[in-house]
Amino acid sequence: MRAFLAAHVDGADVLLGSSGSTGAARAVVRSTASWVDSFETVAGLCGLAADSRVWVPGPLDATMNLFAAVLATHLGAATVATPREATHAFLTPTALRGCLDAVGGMTVVVAGDRLEPGLAADADGATVHHYYGAAELSFVAWGGHADDLHPFAGVDVEVRDGEIWARSPYLCAGYAGPAGPLRRTADGFATVGDRGVLDGDRLVVLGRPDAVTTAGVTVLVADVEAVLRPLLRGPVVVLGLPHGHVGEALAAVVTSTDDLAVAQNAPLTGARRPRRWFTVDSLPTTDAGKVDRAALAASLMA
Repeated sequence: MRAFLAAHVDGADVLLGSSGSTGAARAVVRSTASWVDSFETVAGLCGLAADSRVWVPGPLDATMNLFAAVLATHLGAATVATPREATHAFLTPTALRGCLDAVGGMTVVVAGDRLEPGLAADADGATVHHYYGAAELSFVAWGGHADDLHPFAGVDVEVRDGEIWARSPYLCAGYAGPAGPLRRTADGFATVGDRGVLDGDRLVVLGRPDAVTTAGVTVLVADVEAVLRPLLRGPVVVLGLPHGHVGEALAAVVTSTDDLAVAQNAPLTGARRPRRWFTVDSLPTTDAGKVDRAALAASLMA
């Protein structure tokens, strides 16, 4: 945290791990101003001030948590170790679900995954805020829950061919090392490929078709399949299946018991390791001959 603030004083850029996506490790390059310039707006939206006490239970290598901790330090607010001491908390939806009985009277800012309106309502007695963004884009939209997101102050939002594009002072500069999903246009807009719909000034975020968000962590399907595919004799498909506690469960599907045994011993850890494993006789395909992931998911849930 203090290293970030020191870099801001020195006018130096910072490298931040793109912990929201657990594929190949990527370092996001951004100016410190691209965060600091949003501090006043965020503090105003959630009532954060020098006398606040901020609980950030998640790991600081996740950018949403690091942002919250740096914001608190910048404002002179205290960071605390338990919700009992806190006036404010920064949580993923999964974390919120696990501490609903502890957030009464608190202001809670939820990010990292879709916050369903029902879960927001279950935080009885708490003032709940929700935002959509990405490590590369920072803030894009803010509201009370996922069905109440509106463009964040200073951010232009467009949906082009079904993808969410944003233009703002909060965008990163790019990557150091391996490239990631960030794409830019000459008119200053950028996207990470999330799908969405603009209904007036309300943004509906549909997520990435090539990713699974589980417990607030976005796993790139292609990266998991790239680990499994060389190990197996037959095809493998990785996809997300609805899960009541973590949003989506990462699942892997193969077509032989031999491949299943090998896949289950693959070097995948944390969120990148499938929670569910399936063997099917064959994979459904579209008319174009591609794997029909929607049909496959439907058959697995039947």
